[in-house]
Amino acid sequence: MFDKIQKIEEKFRTIESQIAEPEIISQPDKYRELIKEYNSLSPLMEKYHSYLHTEKSIQDAMDMLPEAKDDEIRDMINEELKNYRAQLETLKNEIQVLLLPKDPMDDKNVIVEIRAGTGGEEAALFAGVLYRMYSMYAEKAGFSINVLNENETELGGYKEIEFMVEGSGAYSQFKFESGVHRVQRVPETESQGRIQTSTATVAVLPEVDEVTIEIRPEDLVIETCKSSGAGGQHINKTESAVRILHKPTGIVTWCQNERSQLKNKDKALKMLRSKLFEIEQTKQNELIDSTRKNQVGTGMRSEKIRTYNYPQGRVTDHRIGLSLFNLEGFVNGNIQEMIDALRTADTADKLKENASNQ
Repeated sequence: MFDKIQKIEEKFRTIESQIAEPEIISQPDKYRELIKEYNSLSPLMEKYHSYLHTEKSIQDAMDMLPEAKDDEIRDMINEELKNYRAQLETLKNEIQVLLLPKDPMDDKNVIVEIRAGTGGEEAALFAGVLYRMYSMYAEKAGFSINVLNENETELGGYKEIEFMVEGSGAYSQFKFESGVHRVQRVPETESQGRIQTSTATVAVLPEVDEVTIEIRPEDLVIETCKSSGAGGQHINKTESAVRILHKPTGIVTWCQNERSQLKNKDKALKMLRSKLFEIEQTKQNELIDSTRKNQVGTGMRSEKIRTYNYPQGRVTDHRIGLSLFNLEGFVNGNIQEMIDALRTADTADKLKENASNQ
């Protein structure tokens, strides 16, 4: 492990000297790239130097121990050694986490798709609850929400809604939300007070660059039409809505929320690019063994991942067996505790997998 860190430190020192060179500073793109890499390596270097400092403190204390004549002083040194060794173990664990390969998509914006599943109008209303939950969480976390496409029902739910979450690290926070979300509650449409179980599916797709997924113009059928929606002078008067069909896969993306046809086209292309990327990722995941598929981050849309039980005020994530009894706060965007628990579980799985491969 430490041989690897020493090589990383050599790279870190090289970058550190490069970003101070006037020639590099005069190249904004190169400078930004180096600063980004420097910042990504800094936490590891800080932990590594703390580890070395703690190791030296242990050695110094052990050198002092034979010279200590007084029992009280020896006890004090032994207590210091105990604390230093505990710190060393903690730092070692933290370094192992920092050495894990980082998901290259973690810093990306994300496109989130929520679709009503089983349960009719109640499922659509639940899809609306999920959209509101994610919107409120995004605001608390400093992200911005931009709706790309929506199909609203008469009661205010959604048959489907697609939106982009923008901000550094958006994918790292949202990526474990993919799957089937289940709700158990008395529907607004139920007159006899019976509890109904309904579902909505969530897909979280990282926004990918053009260079990541190549789309050939000849593979696209692009159509424009008039936007549809409730009221407004702009609605149905200009052909600003854009529908894109990707012929090789049959994937269709649609965007009508911008007044500009060009902006709608750009967003529809972003959605298409992310969906094609998801297909490629799924192909790769199929090559991974079954133990890896059982980990937190599988993100399969068919996988029931969470239950929102209103009578008990409970939300349970079935992947990690965690139940929180604050459903009202949860659906109002206070979901960070669950996200942190999922990320911790995923990290533990990766550490276990890494150890078994060594």
